[in-house]
Amino acid sequence: MPRISIIIPLYNSERFIGTTLDSVIAQTYEDWECIVVDDASTDDSASMIRRYAEADSRIRPIFHKKNGGAAVARNSALEEVRGAYVAFLDADDYWVPQKLELQL
Repeated sequence: MPRISIIIPLYNSERFIGTTLDSVIAQTYEDWECIVVDDASTDDSASMIRRYAEADSRIRPIFHKKNGGAAVARNSALEEVRGAYVAFLDADDYWVPQKLELQL
């Protein structure tokens, strides 16, 4: 079980999600899982998330068939967390490499 569960809800964020996920992967603290919830995006977000999930098993995608908004996406991710702690990250933001280590 990972110590930290990171939740990233997104909708049509293909322009940003690569940078966001790269910042998660670059964390100096590595005991995490990242649950990325695609809230029925109409752009290429889903295929980008799939590529990242295939490359790093700590990234766990959830794909909604119908857009429900950020709160619905966050709540569906919360139902799947395995970590002792939860961290939220917006799909258009990124973290400095020591963020989780320092916060923990």
